[in-house]
Amino acid sequence: MTALLSISDLQTSYGTSQVLFGVSFEVSAGQCVTLIGRNGMGKSTTINTIMGWVPPRSGTVHFAGQDITGRAPYQVAKAGIGLVPEGRRIFPTLTVKENLVATATQRSQRGNPWSIDKIYQMFPRLKERERNLGSNLSGGEQQMLAIGRALLTNPTLLILDEATEGLAPVIRAEIWKSLENLKASGLALIVIDKNIGPLLRVGDHHYIVEKGRIVWDGASAELRSRPELLREYVGV
Repeated sequence: MTALLSISDLQTSYGTSQVLFGVSFEVSAGQCVTLIGRNGMGKSTTINTIMGWVPPRSGTVHFAGQDITGRAPYQVAKAGIGLVPEGRRIFPTLTVKENLVATATQRSQRGNPWSIDKIYQMFPRLKERERNLGSNLSGGEQQMLAIGRALLTNPTLLILDEATEGLAPVIRAEIWKSLENLKASGLALIVIDKNIGPLLRVGDHHYIVEKGRIVWDGASAELRSRPELLREYVGV
């Protein structure tokens, strides 16, 4: 199967401090891939490199047949990659609806594109809060808004960096259910999160990141059968 996203030998630094040391992985169309590891191991730097926030020292990023290595973030987004960033980064002084309208576009050729009404169907709470400012939302509502905002760019690949960090259990469950539904719809996903159980349920293939390197990869069944890997590299 031809990869939708192909990362090859990424080496990325912040100034003189190298963070990524030859990271390589692939995501196929409709596949959910996860990046697993402790904080500070290079997961977010990998995402920042893909999205063009940080240029790689070497290596390549290919997406949908294009070389997008080192492109500006807006060009990466136009190519069809949506991002739900760590910390959500919604617009605090805009209402829920204004946050959604700000990113709505139709970049893909899908016959049933995302719309604000479809986002409200997925997250009814946002409809209830559509006139509230982003700063007045709970953490869970902000994450729903961040997901909705990314989906309204109509991406082919959606990346979620710390998908459920700091959220109440009932909200986490709602987010994971929405990700399962997105995967079932055929959307490709990259998910970073600390909740291993849901990652194993939703993810198709997992990559463990340690000190800027991929140290193991495999399917959910393989990772379940290797609990020592999670103890060594994640601490669970």
